[in-house]
Amino acid sequence: MSMRSHQCGQVTEALIGQEVTLAGWVNRRRDHGGVIFIDLRDRDGFVQVVCDPDRADMFAMAEQVRNEFCVQIKGLVRARPAGTENNDLVSGKVELLCHELNILNASVTPPFQLEDDNLSETTRLTHRVLDLRRPQMQKNLRLRYNVAIETRKYLDQAGFIDIETPMLTKSTPEGARDYLVPSRVHDGQFFALPQSPQLFKQLLMVAGFDRYYQITKCFRDEDLRADRQPEFTQIDCETAFLDEYEIRDLFENMVRHIFKTVMNVELANPFPVMPYSEAMARFGSDKPDLRVKLEFTELTDVMKDVDFKVFSGPANQANGRVVGLCIPGGSVISRSDIDDYTQFVGIYGAKGLAWIKVNEIAKGRDGLQSPIVKNLHDAAIAEILKRTNAKDGDIIFFGADKEKVVNDAIGALRLKIGHSAWAKENGLMEQGWKPMWVVDFPMFDYDEDAARWVACHHPFTSPKDEHLNYLETDPGKCLAKAYDMVLNGWEIGGGSVRIHKESVQSQVFRALKIGPEEAQAKFGFLLDALQYGAPPHGGIAFGLDRIVTMMTGAESIRDVIAFPKTQRAQCLLTQAPSPVDEKQLRELHIRLRNTQMPA
Repeated sequence: MSMRSHQCGQVTEALIGQEVTLAGWVNRRRDHGGVIFIDLRDRDGFVQVVCDPDRADMFAMAEQVRNEFCVQIKGLVRARPAGTENNDLVSGKVELLCHELNILNASVTPPFQLEDDNLSETTRLTHRVLDLRRPQMQKNLRLRYNVAIETRKYLDQAGFIDIETPMLTKSTPEGARDYLVPSRVHDGQFFALPQSPQLFKQLLMVAGFDRYYQITKCFRDEDLRADRQPEFTQIDCETAFLDEYEIRDLFENMVRHIFKTVMNVELANPFPVMPYSEAMARFGSDKPDLRVKLEFTELTDVMKDVDFKVFSGPANQANGRVVGLCIPGGSVISRSDIDDYTQFVGIYGAKGLAWIKVNEIAKGRDGLQSPIVKNLHDAAIAEILKRTNAKDGDIIFFGADKEKVVNDAIGALRLKIGHSAWAKENGLMEQGWKPMWVVDFPMFDYDEDAARWVACHHPFTSPKDEHLNYLETDPGKCLAKAYDMVLNGWEIGGGSVRIHKESVQSQVFRALKIGPEEAQAKFGFLLDALQYGAPPHGGIAFGLDRIVTMMTGAESIRDVIAFPKTQRAQCLLTQAPSPVDEKQLRELHIRLRNTQMPA
């Protein structure tokens, strides 16, 4: 016989007059002087249980019950007394009159109350099992499950098959740092945990599987933040015989399907598409949040001949940039707030934050409030006001530095102001979902320290057909068949058409100054496979953790992962990583060096 007849969340008015058996945890016990109320919880919800003293044995058991006891309760479903209903609960119009109560397992006093919303993350992660009992965490992980199910349904109907790829593989240090696993059998040699299944999914295309997907763990030993973990989950996809436009269409429909079925949200159809160069020019970011109604104004050319060296210096440098960010109605921003913003942009390398408050345009210079106006000639001021379309009551912030510093600093300032309560109240930020594609990424970035070009995505990304000649002559002009899907300022997916010809792959390696011997040592198995009639192919990978985080409104992806790591890559629940004994190290041919410096 089953230990329960119903879930707590299934007990509704439809069961009034019926006897049911429930099992779950005591969320709260309330003794009202002769009558004991128990709020019983399971993964589906809550139900109020009434323990009447008329049943002495049962009532004596109820008096022993405390929070988080695991119990089984049998009783009669009845309507709650008028005026005591709880409309926030599915079971809020009924209660269970307890006939039998069985303590399945007692609990020690929990380290915190589950309804406490002010818990530190350290407490939550140390006691993660209890934290996962909280309704919000139960809801988050159920939603994650639903996203995975709907992803599988869509891809199955689209002809994709799930194929597993190895967790122990070869270290190919391109991108983030690998997690290494020592081999016991092969002395001094190591496996690497995969940063992604990139090379293997390309090999599956060469092997003729056409459409592959996998919801899989990936590993990167890098600095962590709110949207990163050392191990994360990727919806990894690859397909053959489709061009970049067909691939984007296929996976745009997938994301639209997931949001519709899981959240009943209709995303834009089609998603807007923006070249990388336009995104950087307008927003200073390759993942712009289109909900924020603020954009950069290009002023580099305007500032070339001004006396203000802070502006003219970068304006006359090859890699310099000067931009304005006009905030409608922003003249109300206080000097102390401006000082805070100045400190904030300093995080991104900015040396300061110039500004002009536009009080009354009709008065010319006299209508502008700023310590920098005296350093700008009339033509520059007129052009600034014209290009920014400034109105009375606005404020204009300026970024002037190396292009990367300006993009990072003013791009971050745009989001900080745009996401503020003041901006939302004044219509500078929309609500809802704003998806987009960012396309036509550069193939390469120039690493000044290493004095060579490096791949923007990865070295297997295909260049635009019309840019093949640039691989040898001018790699900086070469654009890639690469695409990122962006949602509300988060990159949720990225991919590219891959190189399927060995001759083109060799050209890219030469541009990256990866010689034939190094290429063969690192990627020989892929280069060899490309020689056997590799088909045109491409793919994309989505961050499952990020998508679910956005859907739940959580502040961190740690809130949608059952057992996450901290920002220091530690598991507080299991105390991993941890030391291992000397015998294990000997078996792995490893000797630890004493890294402590002498006093």
